[in-house]
Amino acid sequence: MEIYILLLAVFGAVVLLTAWLPMLLKELPLSLPIVCITIGMLLVWSPLFPVIAANPLENRLVTERLTEFVVIVSLMGAGLKLDRVLSWSGWESTWRLLGIAMPLTIFAIALLAGAILRLDLAAALLLGAALAPTDPVLASDVQVGPPQSGEDDDVRFALTSEAGLNDGAAFPFVYLSIAIALSQVSGEPFFADWLLVDVLWKLTAGVAVGWIGGKIMGHLMFRLPNRAGLSETGDGFVALGITCLAYGSTELINGYGFLAVFVAALAMRSVERKHDYHERLHGFAEQIERLVMMVLLVCFGAAIAEGSIFGALNWQVVVLAVLILLVVRPISGWISLMGFSAPAKEKAVIAFFGIRGLGSFYYLAYALGQAKFAQAEVLWVTVCLVVLMSIVLHGIVVTPVMRHLDQGRPPVRQAEK
Repeated sequence: MEIYILLLAVFGAVVLLTAWLPMLLKELPLSLPIVCITIGMLLVWSPLFPVIAANPLENRLVTERLTEFVVIVSLMGAGLKLDRVLSWSGWESTWRLLGIAMPLTIFAIALLAGAILRLDLAAALLLGAALAPTDPVLASDVQVGPPQSGEDDDVRFALTSEAGLNDGAAFPFVYLSIAIALSQVSGEPFFADWLLVDVLWKLTAGVAVGWIGGKIMGHLMFRLPNRAGLSETGDGFVALGITCLAYGSTELINGYGFLAVFVAALAMRSVERKHDYHERLHGFAEQIERLVMMVLLVCFGAAIAEGSIFGALNWQVVVLAVLILLVVRPISGWISLMGFSAPAKEKAVIAFFGIRGLGSFYYLAYALGQAKFAQAEVLWVTVCLVVLMSIVLHGIVVTPVMRHLDQGRPPVRQAEK
């Protein structure tokens, strides 16, 4: 039997499960990513193993490109579903998580990685930068609902907006680790170039291109006369075009495309906040995101069962992974929310649900393609273990925890401020 035919059959099954499983798992203490990984493991132990033997984790470039794509689509979806108007007070929890929790997490992971895994400065900082951002792809169960759904409480809003912005905010630290690694070889100074280009220019370019581009797209959708607006097409795949255009145009001028995509979505919502077309755009982006996510996680599960990604696993890596998920993120998140006007249990949930996922794979794959890092295999096994543990741990507890928080709360809480 041709491998191509088998691959089509497996892909078809994955597509059907993409639509069906979220409905079945809605009330269970089980997440879609857990099921995807399990499917991948079962396929390895079945006669279909040759079909998926070539997993993306064995190819750095494939891993980089696929995870890059699913993250940018997820960022567009996250931005589109945020109903809350952008403001300093309304987004206070977001600024706290970005400005305090994420840097604390990066440096804490780097220090622990140096002490426990004996990584050098560049590798330890890269590990911190890769594992500090929360993941917009795998965190859908703790995010706000679709546009204008009213599912916009403080917990879901904080986790959604954090996941949307910290992917771009983490990039300066990724580039800092790359600059240090290159400097260790060449001996050339790096700090001034890093500060001017990788921090100031790229962040500014990402925000500016995203905001201006989003405003322009918003006017093309909702402000053109005589039914000429893009919204009149009713096509959801416009979201994919806007995502790729925002990302590609920003990267062409050496800016942070991740940041631009999320900001572009916010800018489009600001032009016309109530239009039903936002829901169509978000729905299409979510479907594409879920499909690519399932394919990647099935391959991840296959790689786990095959054993190729945990060859360098040892007790030090396990200890570090446990500390990252159960100590570093919760404490950093709690510190950042000190003084924030929310109930203690809500702040605890925000601090705990720092879900790690496909974005961490992207950062690591990208950095390893830009410079040579010591103990790259240890970096891979650590990231893979943290992501796996995060998927299982957060996937099991998310449904009962969020249900408990929702009890006694009005079913619809519009949080525009």
